[in-house]
Amino acid sequence: MGNAARLVNLEGMEFREYQYNITKSILKGLNTLVILPTGLGKTLIAVFAIANAVANGKKALLLAPTKPLCEQHYDELKRMMKVDPGDILLLTGTIAKGKRKELESLAKVIVATPQTFANDLRSSDITIGDFSVAVFDECHRAVGKYAYTYIANECYMHGTQMIGLTASPGSRKDKIKMLLDVLKVQNIEMRLSTDSDVMQYVMPKYIHFVDVEKSATIDNVTALLKPMILESVTGLQKMGLFYAKNFEHIPKGRLIELGNEIRKISAKNYKYAAIYQYVRLLNLIHAYDLIETEGLYAFSQYMETLASREKKSRAVSSLLNSKNMIIARSMVDAALRSGEEHPKVKALLGIMEAYKGKKAIVFAQYRSTIKMLAENLQKAGYSARAFVGKKEGVTQEQQKMTISDFREGKFDILVSTSIGEEGLDIPTVDLVVFYEPIPSEIRNIQRRGRTGRKYSGEVIILVTKDTKDQIYYFVSKQREKKMAYIINKLSSELKSSAPGDGQKRL
Repeated sequence: MGNAARLVNLEGMEFREYQYNITKSILKGLNTLVILPTGLGKTLIAVFAIANAVANGKKALLLAPTKPLCEQHYDELKRMMKVDPGDILLLTGTIAKGKRKELESLAKVIVATPQTFANDLRSSDITIGDFSVAVFDECHRAVGKYAYTYIANECYMHGTQMIGLTASPGSRKDKIKMLLDVLKVQNIEMRLSTDSDVMQYVMPKYIHFVDVEKSATIDNVTALLKPMILESVTGLQKMGLFYAKNFEHIPKGRLIELGNEIRKISAKNYKYAAIYQYVRLLNLIHAYDLIETEGLYAFSQYMETLASREKKSRAVSSLLNSKNMIIARSMVDAALRSGEEHPKVKALLGIMEAYKGKKAIVFAQYRSTIKMLAENLQKAGYSARAFVGKKEGVTQEQQKMTISDFREGKFDILVSTSIGEEGLDIPTVDLVVFYEPIPSEIRNIQRRGRTGRKYSGEVIILVTKDTKDQIYYFVSKQREKKMAYIINKLSSELKSSAPGDGQKRL
């Protein structure tokens, strides 16, 4: 590790035993998947791998899925590496193509989004053969048509070592094996927060649940939606396409599969009838889940979105014009005018009162919910701001400004969509609130990782009783356990491969 160490600035930093062991393993040259909980220093491991390449006269590549995350890595590399800052290039699409080629040829380390780097590879402006190592941050994205897969294949063809970094690769064995195959993984380095060499560095996270009862309005609206949903379920059952004992327990994945099955039907009349019932069912279940777990405003906004479409399918028009839906929408609008919302909002305000003056992130699924929560918190006198993605018309500069203001203490509560879960340099907070549980083990790990970094943190999960909220939390916990089991099993298989069979594929 000597050559690499002389190029790494460890001033004010601790090079922990597990980081040393993982780095030592990586420097053997094998393609390695590193799985490490959020906040435990994956970046320093990447820096050593990059420094080793530069020390040996080679180039190094660090890829990250978003421009803000690339900017964060670029700043960290300039601070942590003892090289001329000009040797490190932040490659973005805003640099003119001619200038980009020149800068790429001169740089020793390139930090880039996969899309930008892949474009330059395809146009032969750069060759991956010049790089001895490529680091894929948030590597669980390396599936399907995402640019990571193209770059990984080029790395494999040219003998470039690949290092994947993630807090969680997911819990599905087929997807994990696909990730291992894309990155041609020969070695897995996984640490859990309970592992002996990591435990002392993990700040405690105290997880609490707040159970919330549904309001009378919610019960009345769901009572109106249920017969409509059952009508579509029955219609699909009669066509031999679908069976569901309880529609409230239907996984979203099963609904997506059903849509794919229907699209393959060749008989036109049969297909159109199936699509009608399917589209109706999909929209109704989403509306049902919104009113039960998100709120009145989220439900109202969704129905307004459907109603405002210039071209509506027969299924959507039928849904909007049904007697039950007209009554349900009227009921919700009247409740909103009187100031009513989901009981979770009252619970959230009570939590914030108990944590007044503390820094907090409130995570929610939908932008309508984010807007509603930020407004309710502000009305109650809290300094809160919404944090949403580019799809909502927010520029990256505005996002950076929001994070900067949050870090500087200009407001205390960040109300965020999933954009706040992954990678961005959001400062550690005292409290993370899940407005709703989510079934994704990856996103659960990332959300929780926003607290308990430098000191202990709290996680509070709001759960509406007798709804999908309860199911989703259980599912995510099971998936986390399953992920650890699968990774350990696959890692053992790799290690048990015969000597010299480092290229074994799973």
